Amino acid sequence: MPDLPATMPLPELRPSTTVPRRDVLRGVLAAGAVVAVGAAPAGPAQASPAPRSPALHTGGRSVAVFGGGMAGLSAAHELVERGYRVTVYEPAYLGGKARSMGVPGTGRGGRMDLPGEHGFRFFPGCYQNVPDTMARIPFPGNPNGVRDNLIRVEGTVAGFRGKPPLFAPIEIGALDQLTPELLANTMIGAFSFLPELPPHELAFFGKQMTMWFSSCEERRFGQWEYVTWQQIMRAEGKSHAYREYLVSALTRITVAAKPHLSSARTIGTIGEALVLAATGAIPQFSGGVDRILNRPTNEAWIDPWVAYLMSRGVQFVLGQKLTRLNLNNGVISSATVGGRTVEADYYVCAIPVDRTVPLLTGDILDADPQLGGMSQLLTDWMVGIQYFLRRTTGMPEGHIAALGSPWALTALRQAPMWVGDFPARYGDGSAVECLSVDISDWDSPGIVFGRTAKQCSAEEISIEVWAQLKEWLNTGTGWLRDEDIHSWHLDPGVSWSGGVAYNETPLLVNTIGSYDNRPNAHCGIPNLFFGGDHVRSHIDLATMEGANESGRMVANAVMDAADDPQPRADVFPLVALPAFEGPKALDRDRYRAGLPHILDF
Repeated sequence: MPDLPATMPLPELRPSTTVPRRDVLRGVLAAGAVVAVGAAPAGPAQASPAPRSPALHTGGRSVAVFGGGMAGLSAAHELVERGYRVTVYEPAYLGGKARSMGVPGTGRGGRMDLPGEHGFRFFPGCYQNVPDTMARIPFPGNPNGVRDNLIRVEGTVAGFRGKPPLFAPIEIGALDQLTPELLANTMIGAFSFLPELPPHELAFFGKQMTMWFSSCEERRFGQWEYVTWQQIMRAEGKSHAYREYLVSALTRITVAAKPHLSSARTIGTIGEALVLAATGAIPQFSGGVDRILNRPTNEAWIDPWVAYLMSRGVQFVLGQKLTRLNLNNGVISSATVGGRTVEADYYVCAIPVDRTVPLLTGDILDADPQLGGMSQLLTDWMVGIQYFLRRTTGMPEGHIAALGSPWALTALRQAPMWVGDFPARYGDGSAVECLSVDISDWDSPGIVFGRTAKQCSAEEISIEVWAQLKEWLNTGTGWLRDEDIHSWHLDPGVSWSGGVAYNETPLLVNTIGSYDNRPNAHCGIPNLFFGGDHVRSHIDLATMEGANESGRMVANAVMDAADDPQPRADVFPLVALPAFEGPKALDRDRYRAGLPHILDF
């Protein structure tokens, strides 16, 4: 996406209080009137080419990749397939936040250890880069490699405190001729199951989403980047249900973001992609809204990936941490890794932003001052816990969302959707179910101890999460019983020292204006490159897709620096509908004239 600074005077966002019926009708009619502008023919949205680093033209082919997570492995994949000599240095575990791990000492009788993980995997149909990589990783019996290990999820369980949970289909259905008017009506219908939500507020939500869909790129980067999702949704003065479910819960459970801090552009971008994936109107988004792996992540993906990269010549050096990048004569001359010096032609820093910032010493910032913006980026926690159960829960297969829960819990029944017999493969044979739960809010008080997750011990977290799940899911169902708990496993990246919790794997939170501080894959130092979920990408979110895309951009930037004529790695942008190009053209004229969006009232 282009980097568009805010050069126009922006209309002030004033929160609504009450919405008269005539304004509700006016909003619905105005959303429909946008259609009359006409749709200009247009292809998929494309990012403007970013300026290249000065080319080295050395012809060198050695690349040192620091970080063996999604970005580092993706960069290594693209480069080794083009003949580069790649060494990946990883201080802990390959796969990063995407990995799974065995729960030590739980396997019995020849079974594998129970499967733990950082958090369950979620592969929306709008992901294109990750599935493309997966298709190029061989897997026994799969004609499309690891990609054939993705299975489609048809619905989700929505839980509400003290109310019976609902099973909701997550796909809207085929809408081949999607228009702004139809979009608004479709979203109103899709969220009509939410309890206690006033109809006029649901209509208002549909109008605001239509406003986002028909906003031009200039406004998205120049205005919506600098206001919060809570502001663009006009949450102030609305009902508790509107604020809790439509504004807060959908944001927190999807991207672990806080609506009062997160950039409206970021939340709107992923929201648009998910909605379009649900409609079936985009051929490129053919995987449905929700897909998961049919095995633990390392079995289904990471281990075959590492094996493939090794077969192509990638070398992995584990237990080695990057501590310094050494700059001489305007280029990186070496790196200090695990107390020794590493030399290469190109250096890829594919480690989390909180660990990258200390490496940006004064001479590096002098060479490229824009890199200093990384110190202003905010990270947050989204970490998982797994409950291993002696009895199946009886819940429908698919994701579970405890809407409005203090810790923004989402969960997934994994065992029923995995290949093989779970008790025969894992643990001691008595655990038949794996309920994997993501904790997206670590800063709100819980219902048992009245403390935040960061203030609780691991044992207290397991008690609190289970209590919230029962409160949100058990009314009228009895799905969760204390006596069924065999054991639990909290992500080992969370640790405690002196009563203070620490997380080794935080993720980027896209706060307002944070795009300005995020790096590109290339920088002003011609042989230094950056990968990770904090690097600018089309998906614009801390996701596997964004990290994978950044690895592809790193590979392309390395080839640019090497003056390499080989074909570049594909980088798949998000796709927009031609039906919205006409309204976007109208909005572009209004934005350049300093006027608000036509639906911004």
